[in-house]
Amino acid sequence: MRTAASPTTANPLLAGADLAAMARLLADGTRATFCLALLDGRAWTPTELAKHAGVAPSTATEHLNAMVAGGLLAEERQGRHRYVRLADQQVAELIETLAAAAPVRSAPPPRTLSADSRRRALAHARTCYDHLAGRVGVAIADAMTERALVDWEHGLRLTPGGERWLADLAIEVPAAAKRPALRPCLDWTERRPHLAGAVGAALCGHALDKGWIRRVGSTRAVLVTPAGREVFQGALGLSAELLTPVAN
Repeated sequence: MRTAASPTTANPLLAGADLAAMARLLADGTRATFCLALLDGRAWTPTELAKHAGVAPSTATEHLNAMVAGGLLAEERQGRHRYVRLADQQVAELIETLAAAAPVRSAPPPRTLSADSRRRALAHARTCYDHLAGRVGVAIADAMTERALVDWEHGLRLTPGGERWLADLAIEVPAAAKRPALRPCLDWTERRPHLAGAVGAALCGHALDKGWIRRVGSTRAVLVTPAGREVFQGALGLSAELLTPVAN
């Protein structure tokens, strides 16, 4: 997570104040809504985020400036256009974990059919920054565990069988010294872990590139395609029913 002080210069005596500052950044419904939207891993414009959260562009800009200054977001500029994204993977996992840890409340009935459809689609399958989440993401983690492709006994790791499985599917995991190969990420809707880290990102990226999944509009939701159902059924034994969203 990007902060004003690097890890080598951070003062442990100020850790409490730093934590409180980060908590204040997230203690606002609009900012939290921005963070959840940015979990799709893409860069958004302030105008897009303002529309998504239902606030004025000037209000969105004020919030985004504070979030960039506080290290939650990174910004990119292309000419006159400004884009923001989550600062890094660590921030993304923090947001997903906090969302999963939030008290479960009964959701009010959706006001429109489209709102209910979006909710169902996100719960079924979505991206969490750069890896798969939702019911499908958790099911993949479970299936890889059952087939001894990953091992949780001494910390989450990819087994030799898992390495062969990835190779058979032509999934390449880039070497990343600063990022663990595998990391559990507590799922926001399922309240159980899905797979993050370099392996989770490689699997999700490959699935998008090969057309096993496709994004649903501009949301974080993804849809498992017929080709994807064939692969996930054959490679992991996932059922067609699980891979198919529940109809309204």
